[in-house]
Formats: sequence, structure tokens, C-alpha cells
Amino acid sequence: MSETVTSTSKKRPEFRNIDSASLISYRWPLASLASGMHRVSGAIMFFLLPFVIWMFDTSISSEISFARFKAAFNIGMLGIPGFLWKLVVLGLIWAILHHFIAGIRHLWFDTHHHHVTKDIGRQTAALVIALTLSLTVVLGAKLFGLY
Repeated sequence: MSETVTSTSKKRPEFRNIDSASLISYRWPLASLASGMHRVSGAIMFFLLPFVIWMFDTSISSEISFARFKAAFNIGMLGIPGFLWKLVVLGLIWAILHHFIAGIRHLWFDTHHHHVTKDIGRQTAALVIALTLSLTVVLGAKLFGLY
């Protein structure tokens, strides 16, 4: 009897993973985008850690090394203009801000898991992205000397 029921019932839909061709046209949900950006920001901070250590060491060692530190961002260093060094630091600023704010969001979800809904996930993801980008613009304007 079970054979006749399964043969006459319609086939269930089959969901597959996204292939590389449809990645570009796929519309990522905000919560997924914020979570993915959290991972990317963590990787950026990890790979730029030697640069952060160099910046910290050079900026506090002596007055001469601090002058060299300032010159790296004003004139340039290693054949790379100072503008590009500032862009690297701007990316690092974004990574730190996003990782911190999204981390607070994840910690909040971990402690309030019974109150989390799909709408709250979407709203907090939008808040994280908006807050991160606005703070990055403000700190980037300070980094590039706009105020």
C-alpha cells in the first residue's frame, strides 16, 4: 500500500546549494550579509595584525619613529603613496567597527535567543550595517583630514 501512495504523490521540491553562476544575481538577506561581513572583517583584522603591530610600535617608540609613522601616511612608504596607506587603515577601521558591533549583536542574540524573530534579525542587521558604515565615514573623514 505504501508503494502506491508514494508513486502517486507528487515529487517534493528539491533545494540545492547556490552555484557560482547564480551567486552574483542572488539577493542576500540582510542578516546573512551582516553575518558574512562579520567573518570577512575578522579575516581582515587577522591578516592586518602585523601592520597594526607595526603602526603601534612605530607610533610610540620615539619622536623620530613617530615622525616616520606620520610620513608614511603623508608622503608614502615602500614606494606606495600615503593615500593608499590611508585606504588600508580605512579598511581596518571598517573591519574593527563592524566586527565589534556585529559581535555585540551576536552576543545579544545568544543571550536573548527566545525573543529573536526573523524581523528582529533583519532590523538589527540593518542597524549594524548602517551604524558601521556611518561611523566609518566619520572616522574616514578624520583620517583623510576633512575636519
